[in-house]
Amino acid sequence: MTHFIRPRVSSKQARPAMLVALAFSLAVLSGCAPLILGGVVGGSLVAADRRTTGAQLEDQSIEIKARGRIADIMGEREAPSVISYNRVVLLVGVVPSEADKTNIEQAVSRIPNVRSVVNEISTQSINFGNGLSDSVLTSKVKATLFDAKDLQVSAFKVVTYRGVVYLLGRVTEREANRASDLTRSISGVQKVVRVFEIVTDAELIEMMPGRPPGVVQ
Repeated sequence: MTHFIRPRVSSKQARPAMLVALAFSLAVLSGCAPLILGGVVGGSLVAADRRTTGAQLEDQSIEIKARGRIADIMGEREAPSVISYNRVVLLVGVVPSEADKTNIEQAVSRIPNVRSVVNEISTQSINFGNGLSDSVLTSKVKATLFDAKDLQVSAFKVVTYRGVVYLLGRVTEREANRASDLTRSISGVQKVVRVFEIVTDAELIEMMPGRPPGVVQ
């Protein structure tokens, strides 16, 4: 399954060290979602992130607001998880009814600056029984992307939920296909869902000065 997000063209923006530190602080304060996430985990990776610093900060804010709205709907029941990447929100988890699924999507979509919502919430129990924890699968996916010489692992955010791997990022068509193929080849991965924002080679060069991996000039 693939969800493509049309990119918004914007000029390059500086990434002051103070804002980078604030982004990391917000990530810590926002708490841990019941998913294993990959991507921005430290200063060096924040700097390599293809989102602007403003987008990274906004994503943290969106996640905090979304979790609050979801908690209001679910009450004491287990809440699905929310991941925002470049203002596109991914919802993952299981809820008791279609009404809950719809209400959550509508509540999250009304948060200011949310561009779109990818609702992968299920109303049925998911049990692939693959014997591997989500944390192990996430580690395997990230290691595989890291070992690929023609990919930049920091360009991808990896989310794993019950054997299903969700890939997010601002990537070219080549990078999207390459990362998806590599992920599908990993033992234990039941399904790959692509939530990519596809950019052109020219847009990638603008985001990351210099020739990106795999682009021939």
